[in-house]
Order: sequence, then C-alpha cells, then structure tokens
Amino acid sequence: MKTSYLITKEEILKFYKPVNSLTHKGLQGHGVIIAGSYGKIGAAVLASKSCIKSGCGLVTTFIPKCGYQILQISNPEVMVLTDENTNFITQINLTFIPQAIGIGPGIGKELATQKGLFEFLRVNKSPLVLDADALNILSENQPWLELIPEKTILTPHQKELERLIGKWDSESHKFQKTIAFSEQYNVIIVMKGAPTFIINETTVYKNTTGNAALATAGSGDVLTGIITSLLAQSYQPLEAAQLGVFLHGLTADIALPQTGYQSFIASDIIKNLGKVFLSLEY
Repeated sequence: MKTSYLITKEEILKFYKPVNSLTHKGLQGHGVIIAGSYGKIGAAVLASKSCIKSGCGLVTTFIPKCGYQILQISNPEVMVLTDENTNFITQINLTFIPQAIGIGPGIGKELATQKGLFEFLRVNKSPLVLDADALNILSENQPWLELIPEKTILTPHQKELERLIGKWDSESHKFQKTIAFSEQYNVIIVMKGAPTFIINETTVYKNTTGNAALATAGSGDVLTGIITSLLAQSYQPLEAAQLGVFLHGLTADIALPQTGYQSFIASDIIKNLGKVFLSLEY
C-alpha cells in the first residue's frame, strides 16, 4: 500500500539548511559531474554549472578530451578532469572520493562507455545520482543495478523509465511497477514529468512547483547538477531529491512572467537559482 505526500515549501523548510556564516568551501561539499560526449558537451556544462550554483563548495567535471576548453571557458569556477579518449568517456579515474557524484548526461552508449560505467559502479563508494544515458545503459544491463549504493537517486523521464521498468498500461500500473523497482533495488526514483513524483519504496512524493516551461532541452541535466550538489552538501538522498525538484520547478514559476513558456531555456533555471534560495530564507 503506497503512502503519498506533497512536496511543499512548508515540508522543505523542515529539513532545509541555511548556509553557516562561518563555513568555507571545504565544508560545502565536493561534487563530481561525469557527463558529455562529442556534440553533447553542453550537458556537462549545464549539470556542472547548476551543481556549483546550488551551493556546492567544489565541483569537478569529468568529460572526454574534446570538451576540455569548452568547460574551462564556460564554467571557470569548475575543475575539469578528462578521459584519455577524445570523443567519449571510457575510463573514469578519480584521484579523490567526492561527497556525491552525478553521472549520465550526454555520455552516449558507446560500448567503451558502457564498460567504463560498469568499472566505475564496481569501485564507487560515493552517493550517486544516475541520469540520462547512465540509465539507458543500465536498462540494457540490469544486473549492474546490484552494484549501486543504497538510496541512489535515479532521475528518468518517461521514456527512460519505460526502458528501466518495462511498459505499463495505466498510470496506476506505472506507479505499481516503479514502486516494485524502487523496493527491489532500494533506490529513489525521481519520475520526471508534469508533475514530478519521487518514489521511495512504497512512499510517493508529489512536487508542487514547476510548469510547462521546463519542457526544454537540458532541463534534466540541470536537475542532475542540483540534486548532486545537495547530496554533496550532506543532505540525505530523499531530502536532496525533494529539495532538488522543488527548487528546479520553482525557478520556472519565478521566471515565467519575464520569459513566457516558449523562451525559457535550461540556462534560465540556473539563472534563477539565487531567487529560489532567497525565497526559502526570507
């Protein structure tokens, strides 16, 4: 039997942590974004920029070599590590253990990338957000799901969800299958859509922010960055997922009077993050 809750400002404020006035970047968490391939370096740019704009003290982005200059110029606040391969990720070598990792935006499904993801999952100990092509790879290699840490956050859109759990024939069937998947692998599923739902085993959380302006390329990459940032700042996975989708949606609600639906793009989510954080504190 499922239990349902609404994600509202009132609920968010029960666990929201304002920044300590005596903090420094070393205390604000180190997040890693693993993203991008030739033609999709923008996904890495968006995810890492939203990660640092959501309060993370340090962000390192791991990308294929072709994205090096793009990342360094577009996100000067972010550190960059590159794969030995030029166009796609093959081996994920981190020389440190970050507080959280977001992986998947724009990485593609090259065979070498799939192997690289497997090797990464085998040794990784950090809390994880899995998105986009990481989910597509896992849907084709489901035994690998056993390798991910408990309460890993998966952020599929409808098509990615269908690849993971199989087709459904009604909304209630979709929830039934998603709940069963969450229970089987002990993961949190952010079911992106209008509205977005979060499934944590038999508990379902419905987000109350956001509008159709978010139906734009890169919107999910930005959400991955935000949730990874919050995880790195030591929010519990369920809190990071709830706060992440709430903030993400609220940027579109705040920006809509200025942008309208059509001209709101993923970068506008990042631009409005400051306003949404301020709205929680004042």
